[in-house]
Amino acid sequence: MKRIINPLILPMAIVSLLVIGMYNASAQELPSDTATFSLTIRKDMVSKAGKSVPAMTVNGGIPGPTLTFQEGGYAVIYVTNEMDVETSVHWHGILLPNFFDGVPYLTTPPILPGETQKYEFPLKQAGTYWYHSHTMLQEQSGVYGSFVIEPKEKTLDYDSELVILLSDWTNQKPGNVMRNLKRGNEWYTIKKGTSTPLNQVIGRGALGAQLNFWKQRMEGADIADIYYDAFLNNGQETSHYPDFAPGEKVRLRFINGSASSQFWLTFGGEDPLLVSADGLDIEPISRNKTFIAIAETYDFIVTLPESGKIEISAMAQDGSGKTNVYLGEGDILAAPELPRPDKIGMMMKMAKMDMKMGAPAMKAKPSEENPKAMMDKWGMQMDKEGMQKMDMKQKGQSSAMDSEMNDSRDKPMDHSKMDHSAMDHGKSQAMDQQNTMEGKGHKMPGMEMFSEYNYDYLKSPEKTNFPADEPVNEVLLNLTGNMWRYIWSMNGVPLSEADKIKVEGGKVTRITLNNLTMMHHPMHLHGHFFRVINENGDYSPLKHTVNVPPMQKITIEFEGTEEGDWFFHCHVLYHMMGGMARVFSYNSPRDPRLKGFPLKKLINESDEYFSWGTAEIASHFVGLNLVSSNIRNQFNVNVEYGFNKNFEAELSYERYIYDYFRVFAGLNMENEIPESMDDIGASAVVGIRFLTPFLFNLDVRLDHKLRTELRIDREIMIFPRTSIFGSYEYQMDFGWTNSLPETGEDSSYKGETTWSAGASYMISRNFSIMGSYDNRFGAGGGLSLRF
Repeated sequence: MKRIINPLILPMAIVSLLVIGMYNASAQELPSDTATFSLTIRKDMVSKAGKSVPAMTVNGGIPGPTLTFQEGGYAVIYVTNEMDVETSVHWHGILLPNFFDGVPYLTTPPILPGETQKYEFPLKQAGTYWYHSHTMLQEQSGVYGSFVIEPKEKTLDYDSELVILLSDWTNQKPGNVMRNLKRGNEWYTIKKGTSTPLNQVIGRGALGAQLNFWKQRMEGADIADIYYDAFLNNGQETSHYPDFAPGEKVRLRFINGSASSQFWLTFGGEDPLLVSADGLDIEPISRNKTFIAIAETYDFIVTLPESGKIEISAMAQDGSGKTNVYLGEGDILAAPELPRPDKIGMMMKMAKMDMKMGAPAMKAKPSEENPKAMMDKWGMQMDKEGMQKMDMKQKGQSSAMDSEMNDSRDKPMDHSKMDHSAMDHGKSQAMDQQNTMEGKGHKMPGMEMFSEYNYDYLKSPEKTNFPADEPVNEVLLNLTGNMWRYIWSMNGVPLSEADKIKVEGGKVTRITLNNLTMMHHPMHLHGHFFRVINENGDYSPLKHTVNVPPMQKITIEFEGTEEGDWFFHCHVLYHMMGGMARVFSYNSPRDPRLKGFPLKKLINESDEYFSWGTAEIASHFVGLNLVSSNIRNQFNVNVEYGFNKNFEAELSYERYIYDYFRVFAGLNMENEIPESMDDIGASAVVGIRFLTPFLFNLDVRLDHKLRTELRIDREIMIFPRTSIFGSYEYQMDFGWTNSLPETGEDSSYKGETTWSAGASYMISRNFSIMGSYDNRFGAGGGLSLRF
């Protein structure tokens, strides 16, 4: 019987062999030590502080699982989104290809609902890192976890290790937290017990300091913005690890995965050995009290005592709470207790300093940044004598540095621990600049209050400086903010109005971070390690996150050897979402895989509208105030109705020119006849609104009848939870467009005065009891509802 051969068999067999060969070749190219993980993000009900609330979990937990890899290996991570909103994952501190960095719309597509995204990258480093969502406020909801890369060769002496991931927890929805910050509600400081009402200020003899702050449009010193229901370590308020034996050496990998909380770490028993910062080895140093900023990681080695268990305390920076870890068994070896910060004392010290606060968070012309002029105008101001002393010191340091650099220029650096150009030889001249900025040897008056916030205790085991002949691109970034409207920016320009910052390959980018605000800002650069210039000069440490204390300067620098666009931002989540972020760009072509995912989606996240309102129900009137606002635009609705039949309503739109000045237009309606609703008049109005020094709200307007009007109001907290308020309005009618009624007096002019005064007591975030007198409505009291 003759066999019939299908003519397609041979070509198909050849194709199959080619495919199999390609697959085998590809399989051979993959590292044998590839580690694969799968993460699933979903919405769940979670109870972390005594109340079950909606949250987001990773593999069913908060935090997500610890992902452990080996240095030199290869990571493959599948992330599945089972939510009804998009998400993302950023691998914080990991050196990887730009496309897998995980910032949606900038480097990586978002993970859409129901989709799975694959991340893969070689592991060039060892150390303690973490991962978290970079989508809106999801990090606060629970999308974070730890990422550990074990070293190829163990160089430190320890027996076991433990990851401790610190975080903060609120039972509120993060969007409501942001809304509360935007509206300027004082509830968080009241709830934490960190408010500074006028009675306490006067009792401390700090009224002059308070007036100084008010003059500069500042309520007072601030440390942390938000009240948290709990502070957590590994998802618990208190954790106990009894299995560590006496004498055992434990490497503790601390990660601050908080959204908005910085911590002081203290240890019971003997002082621990600090061995690593942001994943990289440092010269080991015995250190107990250590400040860990948001997004930083620190590794300590502790030795379990022969008897007793070690207490480790992480206290929130403002003293509003803490979370504890216990190692071992037996009696507690307590961690040192730290006092709560003295905010009124800080105000008094700062009032004695020649400091100009209140630098603008937004400008009339954002395209004209002029950061040098901003630095010269705002912040710490020094007299000529102080500057001359610092200049002389700088010249001496510069000569010594030049000599040292000439001696060490040709000495090679060991790159075995990290295959990354950020660890090449480098310049030390930035240290001279940093010494000048910080006033080394010539401390500016009052600056001792921030002296413990420095990185001088961190020293790299190897030189980190760059070649002396490598060109340097200097970048000055003033960190700016407006607590009144909760807008954060750099050089007075929020992200939504900012251009990219160009990074040139083959050059060192040296960034001066000048903090012109009263808040700490932990600044993180994606995809890079940078030198943090400190007193260790050539041995300044490498980090991926650096905390910039209030009214201080820090210099960082890195070598431009990457490609693509990289995010740089404050890691206080609400500051980042308020606009304190920029894009560092190598001007590389955009990855074609990002087609359909425009960058403007990320840029505009910091310019979203937030809306809120207040309703007042009292015995003499009812009122309603509605606001919807983004960075530049605001819509307002105000309605007041007195039970004696006096009525006023206004709808207005206002445009912010800069922080404190805006123009507006609207429609005003009110009864023309007192205590009668028979004649309601309407008038179009235009004008300006201005937040004056000493925090008075000023409104100057003109209506279509050419009547001018002045309005001014103010509110002051005089006791904890208790505020007084007052408003004054005066309208002038010269009869330019209508005939004034004959009154027997001067009929060519009519003036009308409206005023009110009262007090309120804050019961909760949403409710207050109030009482007031209004010359239209009379006296009465009732309830204020905030929503």
